[in-house]
Amino acid sequence: MSFLQLNWLRIIYMEVRELALKGIIELRPRVFEDERGYFFESYNEKAFTDHGIDVQFVQDNQSFSVAGVVRGLHFQAPPFAQGKLVRVISGRVLDVVVDIRKESTTYGHSLSIELYGSEHKMLYIPPGFAHGFSVLEDAVFQYKCSNLYHKPSEMGIHPLDPQLGILWGTHSPVVSAKDLELPAFQNFNSPF
Repeated sequence: MSFLQLNWLRIIYMEVRELALKGIIELRPRVFEDERGYFFESYNEKAFTDHGIDVQFVQDNQSFSVAGVVRGLHFQAPPFAQGKLVRVISGRVLDVVVDIRKESTTYGHSLSIELYGSEHKMLYIPPGFAHGFSVLEDAVFQYKCSNLYHKPSEMGIHPLDPQLGILWGTHSPVVSAKDLELPAFQNFNSPF
């Protein structure tokens, strides 16, 4: 197979677009389906690098949450900051990111996007963003991380802070006691 054929295959396997917050990238893999099921590439280092996602992933995490659960808004402080490639394996979530880069023109702005297991869409979130999600239908959530988990570097912002104005898509969010103790955005000092 020639280089041009390989490059063409890489292009058709993944549709990539940058979203409103600079650095947040939506990835839609091409899914091949037939009566037996489906196949798609969820990660291809060369294809990701070609689209500006030049990161080495070192840890994979997976969670299951029931509808109504809100997880987040979490991140790790430098030098243990993590980039994340997130996707829903089954179910549906409202994925949320908040720009916490002090020098960014969108500092404090949030972006929400629905991720469905049946759609296979993914989101790349670089360091400098707080991340969380609301479970709209019982969901298995998977994410690749560019740095290992480091408990002393774990930080977050209160997910229900009215200043952020995040509409989580659930009437009675179920939030962990730990997340309810996170600081409001106005009391938050970003390490980015």
